[in-house]
Amino acid sequence: AQLVESGGGLVQAGGSLRLSCAASGRTFSNYVMGWLRQAPGKEREFVATINWNGGITAYADSVKGRFTISRDNAKNTVYLQMNSLKPEDTAVYYCAAETARTNIATRAGSYDYWGQGTQVTVSS
Repeated sequence: AQLVESGGGLVQAGGSLRLSCAASGRTFSNYVMGWLRQAPGKEREFVATINWNGGITAYADSVKGRFTISRDNAKNTVYLQMNSLKPEDTAVYYCAAETARTNIATRAGSYDYWGQGTQVTVSS
């Protein structure tokens, strides 16, 4: 699967962004999808994940209540709506796919395919 993220950019603290990830292939609806991020000098960390039909989601504590993950299987696309952004949300955000047919995946090592990343910068 090929994954292509879009929607990153520069935003002031308190603002919002919506990231999109378009996937190629006919088996997108089988995949667990996730968003992870990596800030300079830090390890890649889990942000959010969603199961194949959108019925199960999970979030990192740091984004719970501010971020929402969703998917549209007809469009082979997963989204991350980010509200009330903080400077500490600044990072490169990656879309990822896990093909093992688990419900959700909260570890970076669980994912099989990755996008190229999109930069999100939140100014204070």
